[in-house]
Amino acid sequence: MRIQKKTALIAGLLIALAALGVWYATKPATAKLAAPTAIPVRVVAVAEKDVPRYVSGIGSVLSLHSVVVRPQIDGILTQILVKEGQLVTQGDLLATIDDRSIRASLDQARAQLGESQAQLQVALVNLKRYKLLSVDDGVSKQTYDQQQALVNQLKATAQGNQASIDAAQVQLSYTQIRSPVTGRVGIRTVDEGNFLRMSDTQGLFTVTQIDPIAVEFSLPQQMLPTLQGLINDPQRARVKAYIGADTDGETGNLLGEGHLTLIDNQINANTGTIRAKAEFNNTGQKLWPGLLVTVKIQTALDKGALVVPPTVVQRGLDHHFVYRVNGDKVETVQVQMVYQGSGQDIIKGVKPGDVLVRDGQSRLKQGSTVQVLTDPPQMVQSQVQP
Repeated sequence: MRIQKKTALIAGLLIALAALGVWYATKPATAKLAAPTAIPVRVVAVAEKDVPRYVSGIGSVLSLHSVVVRPQIDGILTQILVKEGQLVTQGDLLATIDDRSIRASLDQARAQLGESQAQLQVALVNLKRYKLLSVDDGVSKQTYDQQQALVNQLKATAQGNQASIDAAQVQLSYTQIRSPVTGRVGIRTVDEGNFLRMSDTQGLFTVTQIDPIAVEFSLPQQMLPTLQGLINDPQRARVKAYIGADTDGETGNLLGEGHLTLIDNQINANTGTIRAKAEFNNTGQKLWPGLLVTVKIQTALDKGALVVPPTVVQRGLDHHFVYRVNGDKVETVQVQMVYQGSGQDIIKGVKPGDVLVRDGQSRLKQGSTVQVLTDPPQMVQSQVQP
Protein backbone atom coordinates (compact mmCIF):
# COMPACT_ATOMS: atom_id res chain seq x y z
CA MET A 1 0.00 0.00 0.00
CA ARG A 2 2.84 2.37 0.83
CA ILE A 3 4.49 1.62 -2.48
CA GLN A 4 1.27 2.45 -4.29
CA LYS A 5 0.89 5.76 -2.40
CA LYS A 6 4.47 6.75 -3.23
CA THR A 7 3.93 5.92 -6.84
CA ALA A 8 0.74 8.00 -6.98
CA LEU A 9 2.51 10.93 -5.28
CA ILE A 10 5.44 10.79 -7.67
CA ALA A 11 3.07 10.62 -10.61
CA GLY A 12 1.18 13.66 -9.35
CA LEU A 13 4.41 15.63 -8.96
CA LEU A 14 5.50 14.73 -12.47
CA ILE A 15 2.15 15.85 -13.88
CA ALA A 16 2.39 19.17 -11.99
CA LEU A 17 5.93 19.76 -13.25
CA ALA A 18 4.86 18.99 -16.78
CA ALA A 19 1.92 21.40 -16.57
CA LEU A 20 4.22 24.08 -15.15
CA GLY A 21 6.69 23.55 -18.02
CA VAL A 22 3.94 23.79 -20.58
CA TRP A 23 2.63 27.04 -19.05
CA TYR A 24 6.08 28.56 -18.85
CA ALA A 25 6.80 27.64 -22.45
CA THR A 26 3.54 29.14 -23.73
CA LYS A 27 3.24 32.32 -21.51
CA PRO A 28 3.25 35.68 -23.38
CA ALA A 29 6.36 37.86 -23.35
CA THR A 30 6.46 40.63 -20.76
CA ALA A 31 5.25 43.93 -22.26
CA LYS A 32 7.83 46.67 -22.43
CA LEU A 33 7.16 49.92 -20.59
CA ALA A 34 5.37 52.31 -22.91
CA ALA A 35 7.16 55.51 -23.86
CA PRO A 36 5.75 58.71 -22.29
CA THR A 37 2.89 60.16 -24.37
CA ALA A 38 3.38 63.65 -25.81
CA ILE A 39 0.92 66.24 -24.51
CA PRO A 40 -0.85 68.17 -27.28
CA VAL A 41 -0.51 71.97 -26.94
CA ARG A 42 -0.95 75.09 -29.02
CA VAL A 43 1.76 77.71 -29.05
CA VAL A 44 2.37 81.34 -29.90
CA ALA A 45 5.52 83.35 -30.52
CA VAL A 46 6.37 86.37 -28.36
CA ALA A 47 5.75 89.54 -30.40
CA GLU A 48 7.53 92.87 -29.99
CA LYS A 49 5.51 95.98 -30.81
CA ASP A 50 4.29 99.34 -29.52
CA VAL A 51 1.30 98.88 -27.22
CA PRO A 52 -0.98 101.69 -25.98
CA ARG A 53 -2.30 101.51 -22.44
CA TYR A 54 -5.92 102.37 -21.68
CA VAL A 55 -8.11 103.09 -18.69
CA SER A 56 -11.87 102.58 -18.99
CA GLY A 57 -15.02 103.96 -17.42
CA ILE A 58 -18.73 104.50 -17.98
CA GLY A 59 -19.84 107.89 -19.27
CA SER A 60 -22.85 109.82 -20.47
CA VAL A 61 -23.07 111.85 -23.67
CA LEU A 62 -23.82 115.54 -23.10
CA SER A 63 -24.52 118.40 -25.47
CA LEU A 64 -22.12 121.33 -25.25
CA HIS A 65 -25.08 123.70 -25.70
CA SER A 66 -28.73 122.89 -25.14
CA VAL A 67 -31.17 125.82 -25.09
CA VAL A 68 -34.88 125.93 -24.29
CA VAL A 69 -36.35 128.45 -26.74
CA ARG A 70 -38.75 130.73 -24.80
CA PRO A 71 -40.54 133.96 -25.77
CA GLN A 72 -39.10 137.24 -24.45
CA ILE A 73 -42.39 139.13 -24.91
CA ASP A 74 -46.05 138.26 -24.57
CA GLY A 75 -47.90 137.75 -27.83
CA ILE A 76 -49.57 135.41 -30.27
CA LEU A 77 -47.35 132.85 -32.02
CA THR A 78 -47.99 133.63 -35.68
CA GLN A 79 -45.59 131.28 -37.49
CA ILE A 80 -43.17 128.38 -36.83
CA LEU A 81 -40.54 128.19 -39.57
CA VAL A 82 -38.71 124.98 -38.61
CA LYS A 83 -39.68 121.34 -38.29
CA GLU A 84 -39.04 118.99 -35.41
CA GLY A 85 -35.63 117.34 -35.76
CA GLN A 86 -34.38 119.93 -38.24
CA LEU A 87 -30.74 121.04 -38.12
CA VAL A 88 -30.40 124.80 -37.72
CA THR A 89 -27.47 127.19 -37.50
CA GLN A 90 -26.98 130.04 -35.06
CA GLY A 91 -29.11 133.02 -36.07
CA ASP A 92 -31.66 131.11 -38.15
CA LEU A 93 -35.25 132.38 -37.83
CA LEU A 94 -37.28 129.79 -35.93
CA ALA A 95 -40.65 131.46 -35.23
CA THR A 96 -42.43 134.82 -35.23
CA ILE A 97 -44.78 136.58 -32.79
CA ASP A 98 -47.44 139.17 -33.67
CA ASP A 99 -45.58 142.51 -33.86
CA ARG A 100 -48.31 145.02 -34.84
CA SER A 101 -48.58 146.67 -31.44
CA ILE A 102 -44.82 147.06 -31.11
CA ARG A 103 -44.49 148.52 -34.60
CA ALA A 104 -47.18 151.08 -33.72
CA SER A 105 -45.24 152.05 -30.59
CA LEU A 106 -42.08 152.33 -32.66
CA ASP A 107 -43.77 154.64 -35.17
CA GLN A 108 -45.11 156.79 -32.33
CA ALA A 109 -41.64 157.09 -30.78
CA ARG A 110 -40.16 158.10 -34.11
CA ALA A 111 -42.85 160.77 -34.56
CA GLN A 112 -42.14 162.17 -31.12
CA LEU A 113 -38.45 162.28 -31.92
CA GLY A 114 -39.17 164.23 -35.11
CA GLU A 115 -41.26 166.72 -33.18
CA SER A 116 -38.57 167.18 -30.54
CA GLN A 117 -35.86 167.64 -33.18
CA ALA A 118 -37.96 170.31 -34.96
CA GLN A 119 -38.49 172.20 -31.69
CA LEU A 120 -34.80 171.87 -30.90
CA GLN A 121 -33.87 173.31 -34.29
CA VAL A 122 -36.03 176.43 -33.70
CA ALA A 123 -34.64 176.81 -30.19
CA LEU A 124 -31.06 176.65 -31.48
CA VAL A 125 -31.79 179.40 -34.06
CA ASN A 126 -33.25 181.65 -31.36
CA LEU A 127 -30.33 180.90 -29.06
CA LYS A 128 -27.90 181.99 -31.74
CA ARG A 129 -29.86 185.19 -32.32
CA TYR A 130 -30.05 185.97 -28.60
CA LYS A 131 -26.33 185.44 -28.26
CA LEU A 132 -25.63 188.11 -30.90
CA LEU A 133 -28.11 190.53 -29.35
CA SER A 134 -26.73 189.98 -25.85
CA VAL A 135 -23.41 191.52 -26.96
CA ASP A 136 -25.07 194.96 -27.46
CA ASP A 137 -27.54 194.41 -24.59
CA GLY A 138 -30.31 193.85 -27.18
CA VAL A 139 -31.73 191.16 -24.88
CA SER A 140 -31.27 190.62 -21.23
CA LYS A 141 -28.95 188.04 -19.80
CA GLN A 142 -31.96 186.32 -18.24
CA THR A 143 -33.66 185.87 -21.62
CA TYR A 144 -30.49 184.37 -23.07
CA ASP A 145 -30.15 181.94 -20.15
CA GLN A 146 -33.78 180.87 -20.45
CA GLN A 147 -33.29 180.13 -24.14
CA GLN A 148 -30.18 178.10 -23.34
CA ALA A 149 -32.18 176.06 -20.80
CA LEU A 150 -34.92 175.46 -23.37
CA VAL A 151 -32.32 174.11 -25.82
CA ASN A 152 -30.96 171.76 -23.17
CA GLN A 153 -34.47 170.61 -22.32
CA LEU A 154 -35.30 169.86 -25.95
CA LYS A 155 -32.00 167.96 -26.36
CA ALA A 156 -32.91 165.78 -23.39
CA THR A 157 -36.39 165.21 -24.82
CA ALA A 158 -34.89 164.15 -28.15
CA GLN A 159 -32.54 161.76 -26.34
CA GLY A 160 -35.51 160.28 -24.46
CA ASN A 161 -37.42 159.83 -27.71
CA GLN A 162 -34.40 158.10 -29.25
CA ALA A 163 -34.21 155.77 -26.23
CA SER A 164 -37.90 154.93 -26.72
CA ILE A 165 -37.15 154.08 -30.34
CA ASP A 166 -34.26 151.84 -29.30
CA ALA A 167 -36.43 150.08 -26.72
CA ALA A 168 -39.21 149.55 -29.27
CA GLN A 169 -36.68 148.14 -31.75
CA VAL A 170 -35.43 145.69 -29.11
CA GLN A 171 -39.02 144.63 -28.40
CA LEU A 172 -39.59 144.28 -32.14
CA SER A 173 -36.55 142.00 -32.45
CA TYR A 174 -38.07 139.74 -29.80
CA THR A 175 -40.97 139.05 -32.16
CA GLN A 176 -38.51 137.13 -34.35
CA ILE A 177 -37.25 134.12 -32.42
CA ARG A 178 -33.84 133.11 -33.74
CA SER A 179 -31.67 130.11 -32.88
CA PRO A 180 -29.09 130.95 -30.21
CA VAL A 181 -26.89 127.95 -31.14
CA THR A 182 -26.19 125.59 -34.00
CA GLY A 183 -27.95 122.32 -33.34
CA ARG A 184 -31.00 120.14 -33.75
CA VAL A 185 -34.58 121.19 -33.03
CA GLY A 186 -36.42 119.05 -30.49
CA ILE A 187 -40.10 118.17 -30.11
CA ARG A 188 -42.43 121.20 -30.34
CA THR A 189 -44.64 121.90 -27.34
CA VAL A 190 -46.91 124.65 -28.77
CA ASP A 191 -48.60 125.32 -32.10
CA GLU A 192 -49.19 128.42 -34.17
CA GLY A 193 -51.98 130.65 -32.83
CA ASN A 194 -51.21 130.09 -29.14
CA PHE A 195 -50.73 133.09 -26.87
CA LEU A 196 -47.20 133.02 -25.45
CA ARG A 197 -46.13 134.51 -22.16
CA MET A 198 -42.64 135.25 -20.88
CA SER A 199 -43.53 133.39 -17.69
CA ASP A 200 -44.00 130.11 -19.61
CA THR A 201 -41.21 127.76 -18.46
CA GLN A 202 -41.91 125.02 -20.97
CA GLY A 203 -40.85 127.03 -23.99
CA LEU A 204 -41.52 126.33 -27.65
CA PHE A 205 -38.89 123.59 -28.11
CA THR A 206 -35.21 122.96 -27.45
CA VAL A 207 -32.22 123.41 -29.74
CA THR A 208 -29.41 121.02 -28.85
CA GLN A 209 -25.91 121.11 -30.26
CA ILE A 210 -24.91 117.72 -31.69
CA ASP A 211 -21.54 118.43 -33.32
CA PRO A 212 -19.18 118.74 -31.53
CA ILE A 213 -20.45 116.89 -28.46
CA ALA A 214 -19.08 115.90 -25.04
CA VAL A 215 -18.93 112.78 -22.89
CA GLU A 216 -18.78 113.06 -19.10
CA PHE A 217 -17.42 110.09 -17.16
CA SER A 218 -16.07 109.13 -13.74
CA LEU A 219 -12.81 107.38 -12.84
CA PRO A 220 -11.34 106.22 -9.51
CA GLN A 221 -9.58 108.94 -7.55
CA GLN A 222 -6.27 107.07 -7.95
CA MET A 223 -6.34 108.14 -11.61
CA LEU A 224 -6.10 111.86 -10.72
CA PRO A 225 -2.29 112.18 -11.20
CA THR A 226 -2.54 110.37 -14.54
CA LEU A 227 -5.40 112.61 -15.69
CA GLN A 228 -3.52 115.73 -14.62
CA GLY A 229 -0.53 114.63 -16.67
CA LEU A 230 -2.75 113.96 -19.68
CA ILE A 231 -4.62 117.26 -19.46
CA ASN A 232 -1.32 119.21 -19.34
CA ASP A 233 0.22 117.28 -22.22
CA PRO A 234 0.34 119.36 -25.44
CA GLN A 235 -0.48 116.16 -27.35
CA ARG A 236 -4.06 115.83 -26.18
CA ALA A 237 -5.00 112.45 -24.74
CA ARG A 238 -7.14 110.34 -27.08
CA VAL A 239 -10.50 109.11 -25.79
CA LYS A 240 -12.62 106.44 -27.50
CA ALA A 241 -16.34 105.96 -26.93
CA TYR A 242 -18.02 102.57 -27.37
CA ILE A 243 -21.54 101.26 -27.01
CA GLY A 244 -22.20 97.66 -26.07
CA ALA A 245 -18.72 97.13 -24.54
CA ASP A 246 -17.80 96.46 -20.93
CA THR A 247 -14.88 98.17 -19.21
CA ASP A 248 -12.55 95.22 -19.90
CA GLY A 249 -12.99 94.73 -23.63
CA GLU A 250 -13.52 96.42 -26.94
CA THR A 251 -16.25 94.15 -28.20
CA GLY A 252 -18.70 97.00 -28.63
CA ASN A 253 -19.29 99.39 -31.49
CA LEU A 254 -16.88 102.32 -31.71
CA LEU A 255 -18.89 105.55 -31.87
CA GLY A 256 -16.10 108.10 -32.07
CA GLU A 257 -12.69 109.35 -30.98
CA GLY A 258 -12.15 112.57 -29.09
CA HIS A 259 -9.76 114.20 -26.64
CA LEU A 260 -9.72 114.94 -22.92
CA THR A 261 -10.73 118.54 -22.17
CA LEU A 262 -11.64 118.89 -18.48
CA ILE A 263 -11.08 117.46 -15.00
CA ASP A 264 -13.59 118.40 -12.32
CA ASN A 265 -12.39 120.69 -9.52
CA GLN A 266 -13.20 118.24 -6.72
CA ILE A 267 -13.42 114.53 -5.93
CA ASN A 268 -16.72 112.98 -4.90
CA ALA A 269 -16.11 111.96 -1.28
CA ASN A 270 -19.04 109.53 -1.27
CA THR A 271 -17.89 107.44 -4.24
CA GLY A 272 -14.16 108.18 -4.31
CA THR A 273 -14.32 109.11 -7.98
CA ILE A 274 -13.49 112.16 -10.04
CA ARG A 275 -15.43 113.41 -13.03
CA ALA A 276 -13.83 114.29 -16.34
CA LYS A 277 -15.06 115.40 -19.74
CA ALA A 278 -13.95 114.69 -23.30
CA GLU A 279 -14.99 116.42 -26.53
CA PHE A 280 -15.80 114.55 -29.75
CA ASN A 281 -16.35 115.54 -33.36
CA ASN A 282 -19.75 114.06 -34.20
CA THR A 283 -20.30 114.62 -37.90
CA GLY A 284 -21.91 111.18 -38.23
CA GLN A 285 -24.17 111.90 -35.22
CA LYS A 286 -23.45 108.50 -33.66
CA LEU A 287 -23.13 110.09 -30.23
CA TRP A 288 -26.49 111.30 -28.92
CA PRO A 289 -27.21 113.33 -25.77
CA GLY A 290 -28.11 111.07 -22.85
CA LEU A 291 -26.50 107.94 -24.35
CA LEU A 292 -24.51 105.74 -21.94
CA VAL A 293 -21.15 104.72 -23.38
CA THR A 294 -17.91 103.05 -22.37
CA VAL A 295 -14.93 105.39 -22.65
CA LYS A 296 -11.31 104.34 -23.05
CA ILE A 297 -8.48 106.80 -22.49
CA GLN A 298 -4.98 106.16 -23.77
CA THR A 299 -2.76 106.82 -20.75
CA ALA A 300 0.63 105.68 -22.13
CA LEU A 301 2.43 104.01 -25.03
CA ASP A 302 4.87 101.14 -24.35
CA LYS A 303 7.35 101.06 -27.21
CA GLY A 304 8.97 97.73 -28.10
CA ALA A 305 6.88 95.81 -25.56
CA LEU A 306 6.87 92.00 -25.42
CA VAL A 307 3.27 90.98 -26.04
CA VAL A 308 1.48 87.63 -25.54
CA PRO A 309 -2.19 86.58 -25.36
CA PRO A 310 -3.70 86.54 -21.83
CA THR A 311 -3.92 82.71 -21.81
CA VAL A 312 -0.14 82.32 -21.98
CA VAL A 313 0.76 83.64 -18.53
CA GLN A 314 0.12 81.28 -15.61
CA ARG A 315 -0.06 82.33 -11.98
CA GLY A 316 1.95 80.46 -9.35
CA LEU A 317 1.93 80.80 -5.59
CA ASP A 318 4.03 83.95 -5.55
CA HIS A 319 4.94 84.70 -9.16
CA HIS A 320 3.84 84.47 -12.80
CA PHE A 321 5.36 81.98 -15.21
CA VAL A 322 5.05 80.65 -18.75
CA TYR A 323 5.84 77.37 -20.50
CA ARG A 324 8.49 77.83 -23.17
CA VAL A 325 8.88 75.17 -25.86
CA ASN A 326 12.43 73.90 -26.30
CA GLY A 327 12.54 71.19 -28.93
CA ASP A 328 9.83 68.66 -28.03
CA LYS A 329 9.85 69.56 -24.34
CA VAL A 330 8.78 72.53 -22.26
CA GLU A 331 10.46 74.49 -19.52
CA THR A 332 8.94 76.83 -16.99
CA VAL A 333 10.14 80.44 -17.15
CA GLN A 334 9.33 82.99 -14.47
CA VAL A 335 8.08 86.28 -15.94
CA GLN A 336 7.05 89.70 -14.71
CA MET A 337 3.58 91.00 -15.58
CA VAL A 338 3.99 94.60 -16.75
CA TYR A 339 0.48 95.35 -18.03
CA GLN A 340 -2.75 93.40 -18.48
CA GLY A 341 -4.93 94.55 -21.34
CA SER A 342 -8.20 93.31 -22.72
CA GLY A 343 -6.64 91.19 -25.46
CA GLN A 344 -2.92 91.10 -24.71
CA ASP A 345 -0.46 91.17 -21.83
CA ILE A 346 2.93 92.86 -21.63
CA ILE A 347 5.55 90.72 -19.87
CA LYS A 348 9.27 90.67 -19.09
CA GLY A 349 11.54 87.65 -18.73
CA VAL A 350 11.38 86.22 -22.26
CA LYS A 351 12.78 87.21 -25.64
CA PRO A 352 11.05 88.20 -28.88
CA GLY A 353 10.31 85.11 -30.94
CA ASP A 354 10.26 82.68 -27.99
CA VAL A 355 7.63 79.98 -28.52
CA LEU A 356 5.27 79.80 -25.55
CA VAL A 357 2.35 77.50 -24.79
CA ARG A 358 -0.98 79.27 -25.00
CA ASP A 359 -3.37 76.30 -24.70
CA GLY A 360 -3.04 72.94 -22.89
CA GLN A 361 -1.03 74.03 -19.83
CA SER A 362 -3.16 72.06 -17.33
CA ARG A 363 -1.21 68.80 -17.90
CA LEU A 364 2.24 70.34 -18.23
CA LYS A 365 5.17 70.45 -15.84
CA GLN A 366 8.88 71.13 -16.15
CA GLY A 367 10.34 68.86 -18.85
CA SER A 368 7.05 67.53 -20.22
CA THR A 369 7.09 66.22 -23.78
CA VAL A 370 4.69 68.11 -26.00
CA GLN A 371 3.18 67.84 -29.45
CA VAL A 372 2.51 71.19 -31.08
CA LEU A 373 -0.90 71.36 -32.71
CA THR A 374 -1.77 73.70 -35.54
CA ASP A 375 -4.81 75.93 -35.31
CA PRO A 376 -7.80 74.63 -37.22
CA PRO A 377 -8.65 76.55 -40.40
CA GLN A 378 -11.34 79.16 -40.07
CA MET A 379 -14.71 78.05 -41.37
CA VAL A 380 -16.12 80.32 -44.04
CA GLN A 381 -19.86 80.04 -44.43
CA SER A 382 -21.03 80.64 -47.96
CA GLN A 383 -24.30 82.43 -48.46
CA VAL A 384 -26.87 80.40 -50.28
CA GLN A 385 -28.41 82.33 -53.13
CA PRO A 386 -32.20 82.31 -53.02
